[in-house]
Amino acid sequence: MAEIKDPENTILLELKDGTVTIELLPDVAPKHVERMKELVREGKYDGVVFHRVIDGFMAQTGDVEHGNATGDFNLRRAGTGGSDKPDVPAEFSKLPHDRGTIGAARSSNPNSANSQFFINFSDNHFLNGQYTVYGRVISGMEHVDAITRGEPPAKPDQMISMKVAADA
Repeated sequence: MAEIKDPENTILLELKDGTVTIELLPDVAPKHVERMKELVREGKYDGVVFHRVIDGFMAQTGDVEHGNATGDFNLRRAGTGGSDKPDVPAEFSKLPHDRGTIGAARSSNPNSANSQFFINFSDNHFLNGQYTVYGRVISGMEHVDAITRGEPPAKPDQMISMKVAADA
């Protein structure tokens, strides 16, 4: 378990194999960090599946509209929705998309990020300057590596729960 320096900006993501600790970066992407914490505190990510998991690239999740395995679950549509909140404008930085970083998923419009995010399995520097980085895995990356692959996976893994460490 990683040392948690800032519980208000740390996410505890429960996966089937264990807990992933994510350090959020409010100094780099404050609007994205605020959105994630808002959705986490509303319980919107609990039960949401990883709908796009590409070996050697990344695991994408966070479609709170279509990807909830316990509620409105539609695997054909998973990945096409967001939350009922307005989109978040891009907050590009010089931070690279290294292994374990959290990036904001979006459409071709740079200002269309909403609730979806991805965790990089490897250094994906071709994404630098095109997708907002707003967090990084500080422990439990082995659990991320164990997420079932597929676009979409036949039997997708889900985020069992997400909590802000200050609330846990």
